[in-house]
Amino acid sequence: MLVVRPARPADLPALERLAGTATPRLTNLPAHRDRLEERITRSRQAFAREVDFPGDEHYTFVLEDLERREVVGTATVRAQAGAVDAYYTYRQETLIHASQQLNVRREVQTLALSHEVSEASLLCALSLDSRYKGTSAESLLRRARLMFIAQYPERFSGILAMAFPGYLDDADESPFWNSVGRHFFVRDYQEINYLAGVRSKSFIAEVMPQFPLYLPLLTPQARAAIGREHPDHEAAMAEMLAEGFLRSRHVDIFDAGPVIKAERERLASFRRAAWHPVRIRPAHALPDAEPAMVANQRLEDFRCVVARYALSPTGQLMLSPAHAELLGVEEGRAVLAAPLALPGDGADDPGYDEGEL
Repeated sequence: MLVVRPARPADLPALERLAGTATPRLTNLPAHRDRLEERITRSRQAFAREVDFPGDEHYTFVLEDLERREVVGTATVRAQAGAVDAYYTYRQETLIHASQQLNVRREVQTLALSHEVSEASLLCALSLDSRYKGTSAESLLRRARLMFIAQYPERFSGILAMAFPGYLDDADESPFWNSVGRHFFVRDYQEINYLAGVRSKSFIAEVMPQFPLYLPLLTPQARAAIGREHPDHEAAMAEMLAEGFLRSRHVDIFDAGPVIKAERERLASFRRAAWHPVRIRPAHALPDAEPAMVANQRLEDFRCVVARYALSPTGQLMLSPAHAELLGVEEGRAVLAAPLALPGDGADDPGYDEGEL
């Protein structure tokens, strides 16, 4: 029995372990006890706060395996990516260099520092125990955050974003960092990645070149890494693209990992989610049905689980006593449910492009 819920102080050792085993190491989930303790405190304050519009709130969730009595995953939502410090990215652009006298016209790809993503809500800091990768637990942890956002839209931006870890070579080095950032910081990628997690990425933008970077001047390895996710995150990228996110022009300023964006109302989980009153039935009596994410309506005691999407003829969602107890709901209480499976053939594609973002 797995459940996604808000993080508690007692989860600190588990968060330390998950931060230390994340592949690759995540800037937004540093293996630093004080920072993780601060994150839990900050999250609890965000859940308890009355919020009318997104600000500097961070909501940190954990995935708990109740049978093992163990926290096996964590993920966070930043209500506004740049609420305090601007959230810097590189934006991919095209410059035209032309001369009529020489009869020359060249389109040159560049990267320019940008903080356009600062207004978006950022889904970040996800780490999952390796035993659960490739299972429904991974989808539950990643997308339960969308179920929370759907219930409390005033707390988040209309645009959601995710920054994926970028490509690293066999030596765990970033070709992009070695071609760009290393010229301005006499530190390797892993060290600067850790420092940015413990402090803030804003200090990087203060030292990085303010003028556009011309891609032809970078190494071939660095150019090839731009917008390329780490191999361990390819399945996650595929799932979120199926959800309705799109690759944007933005990439991370460290490793050039891709940033994906979406209007939240166009995501599959939002469009397919529905409220249903609960009807409690014995587990053996529940009809076969496709799995769904099911979430309760409690803010500070939010819960999201995977259960059968079994509806009665009158539209009630039939839950086992165990799931009802886990969600803290009684018969007749409404829950939010959305199919766990995502459209894979494009039939449910909303049909829009990055220009509309």
